[in-house]
Amino acid sequence: MSISAIRPFRLLAAALALTVAAAGCSRADSNEPAAASNDKGPATELRLGYFPNVTHAAALVGLGEGLFTKELGSTKLVPTKFNAGPEAVGALLGGSLDASFIGSGPAINAYAKSNGEAVRLIAGTTSGGAQLVVKPTITKPADLAGKTVVTPQLGNTQDVSLKKWLADQQLTGKVKVTNLENAQTLDAFKKGEVDAAWLPEPWSSRLVLDAGAKVLLDEASLWPDGKFPTTVLIVRTQFLQEHPETVKALLSGLVAAIDFSTTNAAGAKTVVNDQLKELTGKALKPAVIDRAFQNIQITADPIAGTFPQLAKDQVTAGIAKEAPAVAGFADLGPLNEVLGKAGKPAVDAAGLDTK
Repeated sequence: MSISAIRPFRLLAAALALTVAAAGCSRADSNEPAAASNDKGPATELRLGYFPNVTHAAALVGLGEGLFTKELGSTKLVPTKFNAGPEAVGALLGGSLDASFIGSGPAINAYAKSNGEAVRLIAGTTSGGAQLVVKPTITKPADLAGKTVVTPQLGNTQDVSLKKWLADQQLTGKVKVTNLENAQTLDAFKKGEVDAAWLPEPWSSRLVLDAGAKVLLDEASLWPDGKFPTTVLIVRTQFLQEHPETVKALLSGLVAAIDFSTTNAAGAKTVVNDQLKELTGKALKPAVIDRAFQNIQITADPIAGTFPQLAKDQVTAGIAKEAPAVAGFADLGPLNEVLGKAGKPAVDAAGLDTK
């Protein structure tokens, strides 16, 4: 074969090699997650957990104003209420729930129990809104010795916070910690059966305004700038991988609910109160919901930088033998994409998105 005949074959081979190499590089350098290949399109339904608390205001506004349903389109929204985080964790790990608004403590537990596999943190919703309220005769931490203090549920966010604080005050073992549903705590406090409670809003406000309690400690005072994640949004990892557009739709509804809440506080209070009346059979007094809203900040930022400390707190509280690993817990890419499209700044994963 002549040299002139060979040259075209060499050029063709070289071109093919470059094409293959370029394709390989594009896959390696792509920002597309490996899970994208699992995309099954929009989900038929989204089973969403939430609590009837003011600390879940964004969830209640999203439900009450139809903001989630609007964004989800053909995906059917199936909301389910829980009293506390450990119940929602059981539903998530059992596969009967797809996503849930939940406290930071149970969120960490869900991640840890599944060895970092089952769930991902995809957004924040509320900072602040938890207080230790006590009988008026209790004026300092030492006065709690021998007393009964209530939290919503064993291992929930407030339970961990209380036990960590008791350890810091050298009161571990000197205080009886028990768990009751929030409404039962209010009744028990009125009857004098409990002396104190570490509760989320609106229950801390209800004990103060309806039962004569006073605030011994606002949890915000324990955190830098008073910011800590009371409520976040987590999703089953499999659901996120199989239905990424549905998750983004949920997050779009959340961002819309946060916008509504922060630009129309009066409207948000009304929607939340209407939802609480529907869920619990009784609306809050105006003074209670006003006080509760004063103690929270509704935000999509999960304040990811606090999670390593929150994990360590579980050890101090005696909830875990060693601090649960939280590296890789966050996947804030979908949220930041939604925020970017809305012209809003991205939130920081603070390293929580990598292992």
